[in-house]
Amino acid sequence: MLSVPSAGLAVARCHDRRELQSTTTASSGRRLAYAAATLAFASAAVSLFWTLGGTLLLDTVGGAIEELARERSPGALALGAITVLVKVVAGLLALALVQPRGARLGRRLLLIANGAGGAVLVLWGGANVVVGALVLADVVAPAASVDEHALRWHVFVWDLWFLVWGVALALAVARHRRQTR
Repeated sequence: MLSVPSAGLAVARCHDRRELQSTTTASSGRRLAYAAATLAFASAAVSLFWTLGGTLLLDTVGGAIEELARERSPGALALGAITVLVKVVAGLLALALVQPRGARLGRRLLLIANGAGGAVLVLWGGANVVVGALVLADVVAPAASVDEHALRWHVFVWDLWFLVWGVALALAVARHRRQTR
């Protein structure tokens, strides 16, 4: 049987554990949000580089995106600028999960926007990684010819980047939701 002082100590330990767990959850949530923001801003930087006319690694994208970037038409430039803007906004929304100014947006809007963004990134990146890997492994035969160089880059870099970004964002949202409950 616990004496009164030891019962108080047990309760204090229990509160300390909860506080430590809450602090750990908050800390990992911050790291995940910062990781998601970093991935967003880095992706925006790559898109900006290509939009401004850079061609380094552009051949690793392939298809219509590569053609548009090389075309340099007003429509292609506008699409590139919109892409950069969307990625920057996504990075800012991820940061809003951990910055005091993010509270101005409202918790619900912040969670919905980041949750939707994370879901889209995970679905898009995940589906493209899986399908691309199946094509590279000759499990799935594509209807048209495939640029294997670009496909490898999509599976191991570009689409995997979206998947990791989406997972980091989704976990940051989950941690933020748990922390602010």
